[in-house]
Amino acid sequence: QVQLVESGGGLVQPGGSLRLSCVASDRVGSTNLMGWYRQVSGKEREFVASRIGGRDPRYAASVEGRFTISRDNAKNAVYLQMNSLKPEDTAVYYCHARDLSSRIDSWGQGTQDTVSS
Repeated sequence: QVQLVESGGGLVQPGGSLRLSCVASDRVGSTNLMGWYRQVSGKEREFVASRIGGRDPRYAASVEGRFTISRDNAKNAVYLQMNSLKPEDTAVYYCHARDLSSRIDSWGQGTQDTVSS
């Protein structure tokens, strides 16, 4: 397990953008998974996006075309660019990493994104 620290959350108007960053405390190999989940109050955590080196990124249908996940392996970081935000995107966003060898999952502390006018 590695420590993951998110940043970039905040308040934005509908149609606006936010960029989330997540940095791991230790090396996350490019072939391992890094991604994002989100959780709305009263609901279970849901998948948003993920990326494994050498594979195409995966997105939830609700965000595809609006969100973009990217990685900087040298910095052990993953980013989520969120555009055309909607009120229903309001949630706590969690960075996620999975070591595909050890099968150990790591989670960030979460960052609140609020989309409201």
